[in-house]
Amino acid sequence: MKWKAIIAVVTVFISISSSGQNQPKYATQDGTWCWFSDPRAIKVDESIVTGWVKADGTIESAKINLQTDSITFSELYYKLEADDHDNPAFIQAGNGVILSMYTRHSRKDLFINRLDATSDFTFKGAQLIHPWSDEELVRFPRMTMTYANPFRLEKENDRIYCFGRWTGFKPNMMWSDDHGQTWSDSKVFITNYPFDSNNRPYVKYFSDGQSRIHIVFTDGHPRDEPTNSVYYVYYENGAFYKANGQQIATMETLPFEPKDASVVFTSNEKEGRAWIADIGQGKQGNPILLYTKSPTEQNHEYWYASYSDKGWKSSKLCNSGKWFPQTPDDQKEREPHYFGGMTIHPNNSNVVYLSRQINGVFEIERWETTNYGKTWKQEAITQNSALDNVRPYIPRGLDATDQEVVLWMENQKYTHYTDYKTSIKYWVR
Repeated sequence: MKWKAIIAVVTVFISISSSGQNQPKYATQDGTWCWFSDPRAIKVDESIVTGWVKADGTIESAKINLQTDSITFSELYYKLEADDHDNPAFIQAGNGVILSMYTRHSRKDLFINRLDATSDFTFKGAQLIHPWSDEELVRFPRMTMTYANPFRLEKENDRIYCFGRWTGFKPNMMWSDDHGQTWSDSKVFITNYPFDSNNRPYVKYFSDGQSRIHIVFTDGHPRDEPTNSVYYVYYENGAFYKANGQQIATMETLPFEPKDASVVFTSNEKEGRAWIADIGQGKQGNPILLYTKSPTEQNHEYWYASYSDKGWKSSKLCNSGKWFPQTPDDQKEREPHYFGGMTIHPNNSNVVYLSRQINGVFEIERWETTNYGKTWKQEAITQNSALDNVRPYIPRGLDATDQEVVLWMENQKYTHYTDYKTSIKYWVR
């Protein structure tokens, strides 16, 4: 049975308050990131481990001690590439080692740095891996690597899965059963038929680290797709399933097509092309996700979707404004769908941090609901800013009872993903 998207258009009444107590701080004044390599920040003990790409292309990691606000840095790769797609993602392996994983943009290498559990905050030099499968390349002939998204599943004996846009320009997966020392060949797990080497679904992932990985994805890039819809599947115990539990593929029968997945939102001319921001889960393990609709490129709407046995329910949060890149005079914007960004709390799906345009500047706000998105309480984190604040992210590993932490980019300059002068700030609630 295929579930259709259930759209509930809600007039949202919000109460506005100021963050007041704590002020945002700089993690670095030289760092940028995209939003398709995650977790880009994780909580480890009483610290946040995160990372970014510097203006000169150096990949850097940092540990923010939440008790002292002290920050320690560790260089991962010197002048790799000035491109925000290269930001590192982090995972804590079952033996306590922290792995940092990242790629260049549409090149042919995946990089892994290791941080021993007993060491100070100094990652080892990068290991390059090339998880190409000759068999997969014959079926999907395009060799390229962008993004890394690692997740560890305790109930699969601490197996680490890593996802990215690799063989065939399509979503791929690989895995390691020895804490990231060695890896399987990569497998394409989503594609359309007939195969199109220029089509590229965009994917976001979430896992609580036990047995399941939630996956939300699109047909492709909204700039390229005349319609761009939103789909959902989950992985568990060697197979992929729709939201209602119907199996659509096993590891042996991959890949599946977008049409095989659960449909969250079907794009149309009136409501516009969609893109995805983040995914999490509710208390019962049901998927909660954030996505955009763009009726026009001047207005990206923010939407919150949850799944129950009644199907998908979507509610609108707000209009977020247009794109945030600073378009040069007399030029057409190359990335008009780069919205401000949204992130969901990994252990409290009622809490969302978002970036929206207020008086011409993108500001960070905290939104909280108690009724699955019908109404929201809103809190301003940044106000009256001179610079745009975009791409917020809540570190994975935060419990609902922990102090909330959110990080984001502050843009002194961002004209393109290869032309930027940005900082990473953070705020503790």
